[in-house]
Amino acid sequence: MNTDNIIVNTQSSIRIKLDKVLYFDPFKIEEDTHDADIIFITHEHYDHFDIKSINNIKNDNTIIVAPKSMDNQINEISFKDYIYLSPNEEITIDNITIKTIPSYNIDKPFHPRSNNWLGYIVIYDNITYFVAGDTDMTPENKNVKCDIALLPIGGHFTMDSKEASELIKVINPKVVIPTHYGSIVGSMDDAKTLKEYLNDTNIEVVEKL
Repeated sequence: MNTDNIIVNTQSSIRIKLDKVLYFDPFKIEEDTHDADIIFITHEHYDHFDIKSINNIKNDNTIIVAPKSMDNQINEISFKDYIYLSPNEEITIDNITIKTIPSYNIDKPFHPRSNNWLGYIVIYDNITYFVAGDTDMTPENKNVKCDIALLPIGGHFTMDSKEASELIKVINPKVVIPTHYGSIVGSMDDAKTLKEYLNDTNIEVVEKL
């Protein structure tokens, strides 16, 4: 499956070019592109909610989608439209379907389920993208059906590569793009380790970092 329309800048800073240009958790974007149609924020940590990067990519028509808990922070930035969501909601923007699921830790304190932070499932042109946010392998994640999964593998704050491989084998996407490793947490070798854990599957691991 072609993933040339997907860029991972660093951490979980993702750009997906569809009919619209989608950004997820823009971080350390230095260039003034102002090309974002929709910006998705999963949660409020500094490596996922970077105001400087947001200002570098937004324009007068940009829509932002974020957890309801972040309304005060998001309102400090000028946007055409603000959409605040909770887990397990579904909306459509133009011809893009967006579903939310909770993104949280099972056995770590960093991302409590009670915060109602988000993972996003985006459906466009019969392709389903899953951007998980900072999460462990949760019951909700195990029920996701997708073609392309963008999952954290760096450990400490999220799943590590072994835990991510277990989730991947459950949800069985066509392609996995690992995120959230090689800078703040994890090693650049984590993607290689993930591939080794998935050697017995037909799932393609595409490195974008």
